[in-house]
Amino acid sequence: MPLVNSKEMFKKAYDGGYAIGAFNVNNMEIIQGIVEAGTDLKAPLILQVSKGARNYANPVYLKKLVEAALEVSGLPIVLHLDHGDSFDTCVSCIESGFTSVMIDGSHLSFEENIALTKKVVDYAHPRGVTVEGELGRLAGVEDDIKVSAEDSSYTQPEEVEEFVSKTGVDSLAIAIGTSHGAFKFKDEPKLRFDILDEVSKKLPGFPIVLHGASSVVPEFVEMINKYGGDMPGAQGVPEDMLRQAARSAVCKINIDSDLRLAMTATIRKHFAEHPADFDPRQYLAPARQAIKEMVAHKITKVLGCDGKA
Repeated sequence: MPLVNSKEMFKKAYDGGYAIGAFNVNNMEIIQGIVEAGTDLKAPLILQVSKGARNYANPVYLKKLVEAALEVSGLPIVLHLDHGDSFDTCVSCIESGFTSVMIDGSHLSFEENIALTKKVVDYAHPRGVTVEGELGRLAGVEDDIKVSAEDSSYTQPEEVEEFVSKTGVDSLAIAIGTSHGAFKFKDEPKLRFDILDEVSKKLPGFPIVLHGASSVVPEFVEMINKYGGDMPGAQGVPEDMLRQAARSAVCKINIDSDLRLAMTATIRKHFAEHPADFDPRQYLAPARQAIKEMVAHKITKVLGCDGKA
């Protein structure tokens, strides 16, 4: 099966009341863990690559790893650019075989965001590539994206109709209280479902995206802290809130920090228990298994997309 874009995948998710997991990938073991879970559970997958991941792993290597995932799994898989920061970055990904791209113009004025997003859409659609835009700004840190709490902003529902109609985007990332990284909330976690509901009313049937949606699983935070880490106060989005979002208009939920935590915690634990190991296979194999188990949990308990491939 070749790579697919997100159009039909999101239509099925919207109609079925579930969401697709968009998992950030950086190396072979992460891709293997995600795809093994998806294969076992017959779940569609979005493998997404950030600018930082492209710089780290080399775009050619990442593309070939995703092609291998297609060959061994037979799953419908989208290869997606996460947080494209320019028209040229989006073009580079489209030309190299990505089937979906995100152009993040959320730091621009409303009019400039529309103009940039439309430019990407006009290039992508004739090539069969779907485009995700963004309105509102999430706080937190992801690769080169750093937004302070003071500079973050919720999506304004009154802007979404104009943005979607003028740009032609296929999905829209909105800001309702999630944030990038492992430290999402200082106080009680809360998402603005009132904003999500209002956006859904203004864009009936239109797929919505949540970024910064890792739950920061306490088990792995505790493991990291036990073996030399320092993550006091790390707190993610409660999974019941994400499941609620997935039952509504949210068709894509981005998950990155939970994968990093699972991998890093497992490797730290391995070295604490086996300090003399120097064969990478000895510590990357359990890390890959931890990612597989994490993704399987997300698919079945949060996203609800098991059996939907």
